[in-house]
Amino acid sequence: MRRPLPLLACLTLASLLGGCAHYRLGTGSEPTFRSVHIAPVDSRLALPQAPALLSTRLREAVLRDARVELRPDSGAEAALTVTLVDYRREIAAARADDTGLARKFNVTLTAACTLRDPRTGRAIWMDRRISVRREVFTDSGQLQAEYQALALLTEALAARITSDLVETW
Repeated sequence: MRRPLPLLACLTLASLLGGCAHYRLGTGSEPTFRSVHIAPVDSRLALPQAPALLSTRLREAVLRDARVELRPDSGAEAALTVTLVDYRREIAAARADDTGLARKFNVTLTAACTLRDPRTGRAIWMDRRISVRREVFTDSGQLQAEYQALALLTEALAARITSDLVETW
């Protein structure tokens, strides 16, 4: 009667450990290329600081992810171009003391992204629209609040673009 219990415990432990043997940390997907060139971000918007902020954040996000290597134009297996195409501001809440003024805005930043194989010129994906949204409270002034939110918007947009870049589509 005593033998089946230790045997059952050993079999249970072995099956649990065997199930975890092939576990890998991360997403498990591998991109079809190992290196990428990121062109400077272009913009169709009246936000002069946004392209430089997004270019920096995007390169930092790709370097942090480390599934693909950042390369100059000549040696990359893929080339990413990003154009900022839309910036929207929607009133989300009015001020209590003056309902004609907004206290909170939802701001949305949208980019059009194209990924190409530079050797063949073939588009891997083209004109993919990626958007991010943030809430902006105007208690310290609308201009200052939107300027501060732009850094957060570009960081979130860079993370979304990087995710699309390195994940399997």
